Amino acid sequence: MIKLLIVDDHEMVRLGLTSYFSILKDIEVIGEAENGADGVKMALNMNPDVILMDLVMDVMDGIEATKVILNEWPEAKILILTSFIDDEKVYPALEAGASGYLLKTSSASDIAEAIRRTYSGEEIIEEEVSIKIKEDELNGDRRKLHENLTNRELEVLHLIADGLSNQEIADALFITLKTVKTHVSNILSKLEVSDRTQATIYAFKHNLMD
Repeated sequence: MIKLLIVDDHEMVRLGLTSYFSILKDIEVIGEAENGADGVKMALNMNPDVILMDLVMDVMDGIEATKVILNEWPEAKILILTSFIDDEKVYPALEAGASGYLLKTSSASDIAEAIRRTYSGEEIIEEEVSIKIKEDELNGDRRKLHENLTNRELEVLHLIADGLSNQEIADALFITLKTVKTHVSNILSKLEVSDRTQATIYAFKHNLMD
């Protein structure tokens, strides 16, 4: 029997999934949480075989909850179930260590099968998401915008992706705040992104953090 924890802020989603899984012989819902913070507590206390994790929730979102759980319990198997397919959700979720990524347009039987495969150790990526990732990789291979960055700009990009503020970057590199702001502006321009979050996503997508 696969012990499942559902973390989702929509009660009807939790009720619907729990009701469906109740008729199955191999999946048992052992807990439900309506936000990431509660999900973290329940995951670490109950040790479910698989955690079905929503992304957009109050108190703590699914990406942060995934990071916290895996930091405390690296063996946890977390399957993302969300309505979102944008870069700000897909890449950070996978980078956080999620075992898979499904969309809520999936049928209940497909979700159940994904849970079984996640439990078996497979990485499950929704076909629509997989296609998007491959297209992004192809676009990245063609453009390689980061090749236009100087060594110093790459260094600043690494620190941005690590979550440092401009002042913290200035302190770390022993340069002025004004110089950091200039580097950040150049990075955003060269990568053709609008903000630091997008720059961070770009860095992880193109394996610049290795």
